[in-house]
Amino acid sequence: MDIDARGPRFAAVVTTAVLAVALILQNPWVLGWQTLAFALGAGAGVQRSPYGWAFRTAVRPRLGPPKEFEAPEPPRFAQAVGLVFAGLGLVGFTVGPQWLGLAATGAALAAAFLNAAFGYCLGCEMFLLLKRAAVQAE
Repeated sequence: MDIDARGPRFAAVVTTAVLAVALILQNPWVLGWQTLAFALGAGAGVQRSPYGWAFRTAVRPRLGPPKEFEAPEPPRFAQAVGLVFAGLGLVGFTVGPQWLGLAATGAALAAAFLNAAFGYCLGCEMFLLLKRAAVQAE
């Protein structure tokens, strides 16, 4: 079942803010929250993540009906990619090296910002490229 395309974009806006705070403060607790949000989005689907729930319950009822839908698999894959980077950042901020925390969190922030500001989901594009490569390899 396809999802409202505005949901992942809303989640990207929130994710951008959370990752910016985590990076500026170099705070493992804030990054830990985002890592959990990514894990839930990757494991249960973006519509069941904390930000998906917030969109569905607080934002979507105030908007008109969706005009655009998308398959849930690419955003779910993007959440998994975010989980990897946030997890690496968490390791860097908690056990070191510090540069790993900064670089991995910064990379996750850059990807979230691309989606929030421009609607370009880097993880979604990775998913589609990998899917095309798998089809061509068959």
